[in-house]
Amino acid sequence: MNEIWLQKWEERYKQDEFAYGINPNNYLKSQLEKLQLGEILFAAEGEGRNAVFAASQGWKVSAFDISTEGKRKAMLLAEANQVEIDYQIGFLPELGYNDESFDAIALIYAHFPADIKSDYHHILSRHLRKGGHVIFEAFSKNHLNYLAKNKDVGGPTDPGMLFSIEEIKEDFADFEILELAEVEIQLNEGLYHNGTGSVIRFLGRKK
Repeated sequence: MNEIWLQKWEERYKQDEFAYGINPNNYLKSQLEKLQLGEILFAAEGEGRNAVFAASQGWKVSAFDISTEGKRKAMLLAEANQVEIDYQIGFLPELGYNDESFDAIALIYAHFPADIKSDYHHILSRHLRKGGHVIFEAFSKNHLNYLAKNKDVGGPTDPGMLFSIEEIKEDFADFEILELAEVEIQLNEGLYHNGTGSVIRFLGRKK
């Protein structure tokens, strides 16, 4: 699974054009603007659009992904915007982030394989300081109905990589829920997120 997963993203990010555009995700942008500046970690950050935005707003930004092509594009975007981000390549358990070292964690379309996604959520929760926030937007399990009508909206075809409200409650059980909803949205993000889709949005504060 790991090799197939990696190859998919390397191929997608090799293109000259940014797969999901260079502008930040709307939900991430709206939530970041409400929070006090600090240290933030972006999971599965790909080509860096969200990390670069956060850095431009004054956040101290860390990010990780498995794709070297994603990092290459992210660093080009950071340079173009005259900001710095600390970007690591690899699998989360091997990256050496310290517990309680971030004020916020962003999971924006971070669709990890089904057999590790809950483990990754638990690890990321440990890396967050008490009182820190998780900002989450990703496709819901109901999104498959939208994808069947319009492949251009993007998202995984494996139901195990999609999310439900119940899963989020379980994975982030030690969080105060500030927002948790399944929402139908219109996406216009680069080449691969275009059309109507169903997402889970979650803003949580670690107790």
